[in-house]
Amino acid sequence: MAYAIEVRDLVKTYPGKVKALDGLTLAVEPGTVFGLLGPNGAGKSTTIRVLNTLSRADSGTAVVDGVDVTQQPEEVRMRIGCVPQKSGVDPEATGRENLELQGQIHGMRGRELARRVDELLERFGLASAAQRMARTFSGGMQRKLDVALGLVHRPRVLFLDEPTTGLDPEARAAMWGDITNLAQDGITVLLTTHYLEEADKLSRKVAIIDRGRVVAEGTPEELKSELRGDAIQIELVKAAEDGEVRKVLEKLDSVGEIAVEGRALRARADHGATAVPTILASLEAAGFGVASVRVARPTLDDVYLRHAGRTFEQAEKGGAQ
Repeated sequence: MAYAIEVRDLVKTYPGKVKALDGLTLAVEPGTVFGLLGPNGAGKSTTIRVLNTLSRADSGTAVVDGVDVTQQPEEVRMRIGCVPQKSGVDPEATGRENLELQGQIHGMRGRELARRVDELLERFGLASAAQRMARTFSGGMQRKLDVALGLVHRPRVLFLDEPTTGLDPEARAAMWGDITNLAQDGITVLLTTHYLEEADKLSRKVAIIDRGRVVAEGTPEELKSELRGDAIQIELVKAAEDGEVRKVLEKLDSVGEIAVEGRALRARADHGATAVPTILASLEAAGFGVASVRVARPTLDDVYLRHAGRTFEQAEKGGAQ
């Protein structure tokens, strides 16, 4: 298969010996949404910067739409669009002016540019606000304009770096719809996000990154199906030490993958509903009061815990090297 994006053994180290990428390898099928999932600092944005030619890897190879990013960076830039975390919208220009300027940068002129601007304004529901200054746009409208800017020149591959960060739930849901439509139009979308639900819902395939390496890759359902049984999430009355709780629960044959952070206890069991009474009784007998308990089917957070050895929340707090 000819992949839209193919990355092999990328390594990138920043000053101070901070290794952002540590042998990262992944492949993205054309015309799909591929989710690059990881906590802040895992290496997602560095990966994007290497792929869109804004940064060079120390070693490894990266090919986008059949073009090597190191050997032919100018050609790569013609084939890609990029929507960074920080908005590229000029707040003192109108929505239309923002799009026209972006098109001119890519060599578009006259009727071709006018038609494309009209098309994008209509597509993203911005036509009625086209003559307004962008600074008057809501957060969701500005983000839609950002995505439209990345699409002016009809790229074959689009990089979306944390596109819904800071958006309210309604605006986030609208953006999800827009991203889904892009893939339906045949555009390959590499989506970086630290929202587990977002990656689960939008991506045909997901690569979970931890400390600059891919620790798991596959469809969300494939990754979740690797985990047997149910996830058990318990809120303790008081914070407890991980080791102390493990000593109690590891005696139970049906319970595994135990992790404790403060008052939050996570574990897995083949039959969660059946295992809960025994777990609660063991905890209470050992002096660990339980405030609440929930049993759920596996999530991408459980997948992350399995492969990275810590929860997504723990990784977010601790960062990655």
